[in-house]
Amino acid sequence: MLLFARTKDNQQDKEWVVYFRNLPDSLTSLLVLLTTANNPDVMIPAYSKNRAYSIFFILFTVLGNLFLMNLLTAIIYNQFRGYLLKSVQSSLFRRRLGIRAAFEVLSSLKETPATVDYLEKKKRSIKMCSCDQLSAAQFQKLFEELDKDAIKQHPPSPEYQSHFMQKMQFAFGHAYFGYLGNVVALANIISICVVLVMDADKQPSERDDFFLGAINCFFILYYLLEMLLKILAMGLKRYLSYPSNRFDGLLTVILLILEIATFAVYGFPHPGWRPELMGLLSLWDMVRLVNMLIVFRFLRIIPNMKVIAHPSTTDGFVGQAVVFYAFAITGIMLFKGAVVPLGNTSAANTTNDNVTLQCGTYEQLEYWPNNFDDFAAALVTLWDVMVVNNWQVFLEAFSRYSSPLAKIYFVAWWLISSVIWVNLFVALLLENFIHKWDRRCHRESLSDIEYQRTVELMFRDVLEEPTEEELIEKLHQHPHLQLCR
Repeated sequence: MLLFARTKDNQQDKEWVVYFRNLPDSLTSLLVLLTTANNPDVMIPAYSKNRAYSIFFILFTVLGNLFLMNLLTAIIYNQFRGYLLKSVQSSLFRRRLGIRAAFEVLSSLKETPATVDYLEKKKRSIKMCSCDQLSAAQFQKLFEELDKDAIKQHPPSPEYQSHFMQKMQFAFGHAYFGYLGNVVALANIISICVVLVMDADKQPSERDDFFLGAINCFFILYYLLEMLLKILAMGLKRYLSYPSNRFDGLLTVILLILEIATFAVYGFPHPGWRPELMGLLSLWDMVRLVNMLIVFRFLRIIPNMKVIAHPSTTDGFVGQAVVFYAFAITGIMLFKGAVVPLGNTSAANTTNDNVTLQCGTYEQLEYWPNNFDDFAAALVTLWDVMVVNNWQVFLEAFSRYSSPLAKIYFVAWWLISSVIWVNLFVALLLENFIHKWDRRCHRESLSDIEYQRTVELMFRDVLEEPTEEELIEKLHQHPHLQLCR
């Protein structure tokens, strides 16, 4: 406000009038500038007057956006890791305490008479331990084995007697054959993009769909051959046991059905392949549908990436859904019916025409569908604000249509969603990546990789095992547990 103070020349006061008229407007302008959603818009009026003013905006962006926001990300990540570590440590202590309590209770029980039939049934249902009595450490190890997730056993591959078939099974069942399929899918997408770029400026009547149809036919035949060869090498049950193969197979079958339907209606591709509309879809619509499915098929790499394997990720998404719901309901209560489209003259708002037609405003950009008139529209509006692209438009419009205090609602939503939640999501990704990287560098045994799925594995190096004295002391303090030992 001191730097861009009001002067006697109204033509030189654009920066003051629009962005720094008073303290609330100044804070709002700098907050929006911090998100770089309107960086040139705020700077240009003052920059046009004097280039030296750009130093202020550059310093503010560097200190605020590049330093402060990244520092905030690091702080949130560190606090999140500390909170998660404390939670996991507490969970480990409760687990050990419960196991030790069960051991103490079982050890203090007197011998219970049992019939011969009962003992015979027990022998058939469980494996007897070779030792006479389990120690506390052995009893705890027993529960650790029970906590491990069972390995998902894929069905075995078929065994071929022919040496030639064994070589084919080795070649087409190898991981490199799947990598080749990814390369072919990428080449398919590139070829589609090249054809679409070449036909971008052509009228629909001038397009020749021969090349695109021939390309699609060739790649769909390759996808079909790839699926059949994988089934031959792995067997149908083993092939279907992998999610990526099910994804590939389903899209391949759909593509094959669409291609057969295209040939049945329009014939095989040939130069000048531009038949008229026949049936429900034109040829161009059929080709576009096939191309979209081919693009979706390239997403085959996603099921194999396994980026998010953290148990807390689900909790994070659930928490964000709850926050979305709460803010949507609050927004409906505060702003329902506040924004009325200009065409609705029956309930027109008393808004100045020169403001509504101003460039870059809510009205000029025609953001009318973004409102809080119903729950679905509220969710979409909150999402658009969370992306922080032009979020200052919503901030200004709803504060103008309802109350200046509406800025508090949108700023709170920006802090919770775009700053806190997004940074927590980044923290989850970083934690999971670091865990996987450490595990790969240490070359853990196969059993650890396959079995242990709990979050405690991620902090195994920093977790402290509770001592026996701590467990016994805690058990003696329990009001409902009377130990006789």
